[in-house]
Amino acid sequence: MYTSFYKLSAEPFLLTPDERFYFDSSVHSQAMAHLTYGLRRGEGFIVITGEVGAGKTTLVKHLIASIDRNKIIAAHVVTTLLSGHDLLRMIAVAFGLQDLPEDKGAILTRLQQFFEETYRQGRRALLIIDEAQNLSERALEEMRMLSNFQVGSAAPLQSFLVGQPQFRRIIASPDLEQLRQRVIASYHLGPLNLAETGHYIYHRLERTGWRQDPAFGDEVIEAIHRCTDGIPRRINALGNRLMLLGLLDELHQFTPEQVERVATELSRETEVIETESPVAPAASKASKAANSRSFDSRLDSIESRLAKHDMFIRRATSAIRGVIKISRVG
Repeated sequence: MYTSFYKLSAEPFLLTPDERFYFDSSVHSQAMAHLTYGLRRGEGFIVITGEVGAGKTTLVKHLIASIDRNKIIAAHVVTTLLSGHDLLRMIAVAFGLQDLPEDKGAILTRLQQFFEETYRQGRRALLIIDEAQNLSERALEEMRMLSNFQVGSAAPLQSFLVGQPQFRRIIASPDLEQLRQRVIASYHLGPLNLAETGHYIYHRLERTGWRQDPAFGDEVIEAIHRCTDGIPRRINALGNRLMLLGLLDELHQFTPEQVERVATELSRETEVIETESPVAPAASKASKAANSRSFDSRLDSIESRLAKHDMFIRRATSAIRGVIKISRVG
């Protein structure tokens, strides 16, 4: 919506991972170096971890877009909580296998045949497991078993495991010693520093045809970094809301105070409300009164947000009508 107001070709701060917006920061460059090192080795496991929103999936998509498909066939699996059997089936589907049998042993045989045929064609299979922290130890053991496949003395399959920081604790389990022995490199994707936060913001803006409108001064960049801790997805969320504020208030430059205000609003909106336990029949009147006040407070918050939403719709409608009127006059 604000793209027309600022004459941009697209929204620069979308939350959906998009390799076209990949930013080669110092930490992302290091992570990519570990992945490309692993590709050259052509064996074992590479482990990449990072906080939620650190840019792991964008990194993976950038890697997939850059590999030579005549040499490597890649499968990208984003896991939920899967059993070992379900993971094997998902891996087979990701590599394009069809009409899969129900039996786990038969699926393993199909995968082995596929990897061997791929290798005879002069290519290697690359498996990338995203959100690896959701895998059970049994599922990870199935992953290790896949790495046992060989064609002669060569490994036809290589695996990259990408997950949140807790994944490091998972693979530290004594029961996963054999898997750890096959990890040839690992890297933790950290946040952007202040300078990189500025470069990241300008990079995304410039990818959408930005011509210094709206302006992001140094103090604004500092405020954005302070409010987001340099986490790319948080920067995107704040940047997107800031641009929307710019549309509604017809702003062509931002202030640190506006950044702080928008960040506070985002924090309130994304605040997790803990589920209250049921009140026992013998609960005191004071406890019931407290629960009632809590309910009233949440209700007031909802009504306040609805009022803001209505105001946004009215302003957005007015802005759109203004754009239409200008285009007609032109």
